[in-house]
Amino acid sequence: MRISFISLIILMTAMPISASSVHDSDVDRQSFLCSTARPERENPLLVKSDLPFGAPDFSAIQVSDFLPAFKVAVQDKRNNIQRIVSNPEKPTFLNTILPFEESDVMLFRIEGVYYGLIGAHKTPELMEVQKQVTPLLTELDNEILFNQALFDRIKTVYDNEYATLTGEDKKLLEVTYKSFVRAGALLSEDKKARMKQINSRISELQQQWGNMLPEATNDAVVWVNDRKELAGLSEADISQCKKDAESRGGKAPYCIVIINTTQQPLIDKLDNRDLRRRVYEASIHRADGTGRHNTYPIVVEIARLRAEMAQLMGYENYASYSLEKTMAKDTRHVYDFLKQLIASYKPKAEAETKAIEAYARKTMGRDFVLQPYDRFYFSAKMKQEMLQISDEEIKPYFNIDSVQVNGVFYAAKRVYGLSFKERKDIPTYHPDMKVFEVSDRDGKPLALFYSDYFRRPTKRGGAWMSAFQKQSRQRNQLPVIYNVCNNAKAPEGQPSLITWDEVCTLFHEFGHALHGMLSNCQYNSLSGTSVARDFVEMPSQFNESFASIPEVFDHFARHTATRQPMPEDMKEKMLGSINFHSAYALGENLAATCLDLAWHTLSIDEIPTAEQAGAFEAKALEKFGLLDPQIPPRYSTSYFNHVWGSGYAAGYYSYLWTEVLAVNIADCFASRGALKPEVGQEFRDKVLSRGNTRELMEMFSDFTGMKSPDASALLKARGL
Repeated sequence: MRISFISLIILMTAMPISASSVHDSDVDRQSFLCSTARPERENPLLVKSDLPFGAPDFSAIQVSDFLPAFKVAVQDKRNNIQRIVSNPEKPTFLNTILPFEESDVMLFRIEGVYYGLIGAHKTPELMEVQKQVTPLLTELDNEILFNQALFDRIKTVYDNEYATLTGEDKKLLEVTYKSFVRAGALLSEDKKARMKQINSRISELQQQWGNMLPEATNDAVVWVNDRKELAGLSEADISQCKKDAESRGGKAPYCIVIINTTQQPLIDKLDNRDLRRRVYEASIHRADGTGRHNTYPIVVEIARLRAEMAQLMGYENYASYSLEKTMAKDTRHVYDFLKQLIASYKPKAEAETKAIEAYARKTMGRDFVLQPYDRFYFSAKMKQEMLQISDEEIKPYFNIDSVQVNGVFYAAKRVYGLSFKERKDIPTYHPDMKVFEVSDRDGKPLALFYSDYFRRPTKRGGAWMSAFQKQSRQRNQLPVIYNVCNNAKAPEGQPSLITWDEVCTLFHEFGHALHGMLSNCQYNSLSGTSVARDFVEMPSQFNESFASIPEVFDHFARHTATRQPMPEDMKEKMLGSINFHSAYALGENLAATCLDLAWHTLSIDEIPTAEQAGAFEAKALEKFGLLDPQIPPRYSTSYFNHVWGSGYAAGYYSYLWTEVLAVNIADCFASRGALKPEVGQEFRDKVLSRGNTRELMEMFSDFTGMKSPDASALLKARGL
């Protein structure tokens, strides 16, 4: 079936959201997004680009091109399906499965560009186009998934050839057949009709969510009238607050923008407790109806529809339905995994909270009660006092350009033999972007890589990876991959400095990029990151491990002014502080994970109303022993984009699950030689290049030699 390109997008951790240095109106003028088409002009989306690697020609593409291009591509897909169905010959892999796999070449190309922009540069004009494109694509999905004649042919091939096919052909047949079955191809006609309605309605609701949440997050900005309120922030932070205020209409001289997660990055520096409270409350109430935005009606309807979908398919709940196709397989395995972590985590978290509160009382008085907006502030002061290190001291060593070129790219060169050459001749959809040609160790062109690192109002929150074009030998395609983040961009002429967490995010997202760029698969549907959610985060989390390897760290962590490496004593303190008060990070992830599962293990009748959603969240966390006001979920229900707007429903546990895999693999690298090319080549051959062509646990075991993952390694790696 046609898998929506948006499902391939990989999300990640919190990154700041703000405007770029170019105002909204200027962005629109400088980017490709022009809404007026010239007469008698060929639509560039309907022809394969003649740029290197078939890269999208953003200098030619206009917003007005999308809808007519989609209409042509949708009809092309319909025609291709009709040719398969009308074939009088007995169904075979060659006359049914292979042409079905190749039936969406034009559509996939257009989707690649479209969904990339929907996430990273969603202008008002593009939002209007989306209203017409979404139902068009949903209708096509339903039409194909419930095409009985098409499914009959696919089933005939599965019944007759699955036992004799081998390799990627066998895997493609299996994936194709099971995708139809999981969509409801074996249901009765009345249930199929209801499934179509559910698919269409969920698509509409997710579009509403995708419009409302970014707007709510942008509107949650906290305005600051007096510079004195910003005491504790560095001059660079204050300058950023001023710039953010100007880009958002200047309602006050300064503002603090809200990022996608619950906790906010500046809260650890603000001396003004009331401002810390305002920032925290703006974050947690951004979309719960306290203000003018309320996503709860969308949430409960999506949850109810998913529960009904699972019921139609014969499953107890949506989580059971969703997990069947993952490494975990069922809710029991996920719950067992989480219970093990929660049991080890809780005493550490309680001790951490008591220590921070006791420290705060030394200056605030013995009656002081620590609040969630105080925790990071006093934790940072404890860290500086105990470890003699602060984020402000180390930040000048993390210039984003150096981190990318001398860190992320350097590690890929050392481990996988890759080379990167910037291509300024290839157009982008925004002037902040960079494009690199990636070459293999033998000099052979391997991929194109785009980086879009700076925040702006047209970009949704978070960080992710996806592809304008996936690798496929069948289509003779090399991958065209991109990473998107939300870092603050420094004023013109000044270096953009990032935190250690943001350094790790660049390495993380590039791990996803490597999974796409190093793919070596026959079929588009199996290549790159087309794997289960509880495996796809492994390459990215593993790639974070290279950031702290001394040789790599020393290569990128150089003072932005002097170019000198970080002094040894500072480096030792900095790396030693990574796991300082680390219980919080695990706790917020566990809480969000359990919220996701709580919503998706409900039956239809158990779904709360929109008015009850907040209370349901508290009750669910209490049930798991995670209702801790000091450690709230990383994402609360009303702004949990992974679950309601993306592809992680009943799958957010995958970040913790794959962290176990990643730590196990990092330990293997460390024991064999973390930067040895032969170790990197083995990992590339056995895992990164294989996409979804083998059983995922087999790939893990083949490289590590382990029969099963060792979960205890996660707690050790986190310093717990």
